[in-house]
Amino acid sequence: MPAGVRVARHTHAWAQVAYASRGVLRMTTSGTTWMVPPSRAIWVPPHVTHEVVIVEDAFLRTLYVNESVVPAGLDACRVVEVSGLLREVIAALDTPGLSAARERLLGSLALDELTRSEPLPLSVPMPVEKRLRALCEAVIADPANTDSLEGWASGVGASTRTIARLFRQELGVSFSQWRQQAILARAIPLLSQGRPLSHVAQELGYQSQSAFSAMFRRAFGESPRAFIERGAEHRTRGHDEDEDESSLFVDELDAHRGQLK
Repeated sequence: MPAGVRVARHTHAWAQVAYASRGVLRMTTSGTTWMVPPSRAIWVPPHVTHEVVIVEDAFLRTLYVNESVVPAGLDACRVVEVSGLLREVIAALDTPGLSAARERLLGSLALDELTRSEPLPLSVPMPVEKRLRALCEAVIADPANTDSLEGWASGVGASTRTIARLFRQELGVSFSQWRQQAILARAIPLLSQGRPLSHVAQELGYQSQSAFSAMFRRAFGESPRAFIERGAEHRTRGHDEDEDESSLFVDELDAHRGQLK
C-alpha cells in the first residue's frame, strides 16, 4: 500500500491484527492515535470504530479473528512486537488451501503470542474538550517547540491550572507524560526513514542526541538504533515471501475496499 492511502472510518464484528512487515501506518479511534512501526503489529478488538492511514509505503498482512475466540486480555487496541514465531504463524495462516484444523491450531498460537506480547508505548490519547484538543494538536504539529505548559495554555486561552486539570481528567496523565508519548509516536516514522539520530533529536526539540536516546531507552528498554535495526532484521527475513505474495495481497485489499463501500 503506497504512502497516503487512507482506509476510512469503519467498524466490524471481528477483531483484527494488522502486521506491517514494511512501512509505517497510523491507526486512529475516536480518542487515540497509534503509530505502527515496521515489523510490529496493531491489535484492534471487535466493534472498535477506526481508520488507517499509510504513513510510509507498507506491506501488510491482516488477520481477522472471530469475536467468540478473542482472549479476555485483548480487550483494547495495542501495538505489539511481532516475535519470530508470530511472524511465521501469520505467514503460515496465509497459505492457500489451509485445512480448518490447522487454521484453528495456528490461530490459537497467534492469539497466545499476542496475549504474551507487552504493548509498546506508541499510543497518543486525544481529548474531547475543545481547548485541550487544540493544545494537543498544536504540540503534535510542532514537536520541537519546548514551551512550558504555561505557554501552551496561554495559546489556547486557558490557565495553566485548568489545562493541567483537564489533562488529568480527560487523559489520566500529566502534560509532560502526554508530550513524551506524542514525541515517541512522531519519532518512529522519522527513525524508520534512516535519518541521522542527531537530526531526529533536534526535530523533536531535544538539545542533544544523548538526551533523546535516554528518553527513548526508558520507554522501550533499548536505544533508538537497536529498535529500528531489529525491525530491519525482521524485514530482511520476510522480504522474499512478501514479494511473492504481493499480488495476492492486492487482490484481497481490493475485495476489502469493495466491502467498505
